[in-house]
Amino acid sequence: MRDPREADRTRRGHRHGPEGWEGRWAESWGGGRRRGGRMRRGDIRTALLAVLVEEPGHGYDVIQRLEEKSGGAWRPSPGSVYPTLQLLEDEDLVRSVERDDKRVYEITDAGRAEANRRIEEAGGTPWEIAGRDGADFGLAVKQLVVAAKQVMVSGNPEQSQRVVEILKRARKEIYTMLAED
Repeated sequence: MRDPREADRTRRGHRHGPEGWEGRWAESWGGGRRRGGRMRRGDIRTALLAVLVEEPGHGYDVIQRLEEKSGGAWRPSPGSVYPTLQLLEDEDLVRSVERDDKRVYEITDAGRAEANRRIEEAGGTPWEIAGRDGADFGLAVKQLVVAAKQVMVSGNPEQSQRVVEILKRARKEIYTMLAED
């Protein structure tokens, strides 16, 4: 009798899906199938208020603006944005109006005050704080892996060997830096 996990692995392909090394690696760095990283709980409220202070927008527009502000590192899901916008509207922090058959959200005076309070307490907007909290590190590592993988897939053997040497030097340089402290 055949092992059911083997059949599942064959169906997904060796390197894809949650069992493959790519899936495990990406998920361990906050990637996985989602696009971008994950913000801390409560940051979505602050982020939505902050972006609406700048200008009104419909849900998809707000999602795109948040992705741009984070440099592509964070793209909130509609499942977190739309309910939060509704909650902010229920709390009279934003209001929605119909424009061109779209529900556009505008900040209220109370919402503007709340946004300013939250940003001041936190020491910046969620995307500014994320940059200080090491989000650039995770993004840099992801980009390095993507570049190295590209050479392994489409480069020639000499290029692949050069990448291996570059990675070895980088690892050695990092450990040397740690030893200096």
